[in-house]
Amino acid sequence: MLALRRLILRTQHAWRRSSQAIARVEAAQARGDRRDWAAERRARTRHLIELGGLIHKAGLVELLEDDRATLLGLLLVAAGQLRGNGGEPPDVLRARWRHAGLRAFQDEREAAEGVVSP
Repeated sequence: MLALRRLILRTQHAWRRSSQAIARVEAAQARGDRRDWAAERRARTRHLIELGGLIHKAGLVELLEDDRATLLGLLLVAAGQLRGNGGEPPDVLRARWRHAGLRAFQDEREAAEGVVSP
C-alpha cells in the first residue's frame, strides 16, 4: 500500500510539472504571437505613413485644401483607370505615372545634393 501511495504521489508530481511546462510553452508561444502581430502592425503603420507622405509630397493636400472627400475621389478615379475604366490602357498610365514619380524622386535627390537638373 505504501508503494502504491508513493507511485501515486510521484505521478501527481510529474503531472503537475508537465502541466507547468505546458503552460510555460503556451505562454512563450503567445508572447511570440503578440510580437509577430506587433511587428506586422508596425510594418503596416509605416507603410501607411509612407503612402500619406507621398500624397503630401505630390502637393495634393495643399491643392485640395485638405479636402479628404475630394482626395479620395481622385484616388478612386485613378484606381478605376488602372482597372481599365479609362480611355488609356492601364499599362500606359502606370508607365507614365511611374516615370513622373521617378523623375520627382530624382529632382528631389538632386535638389538635396545641390545639383541643378537640365
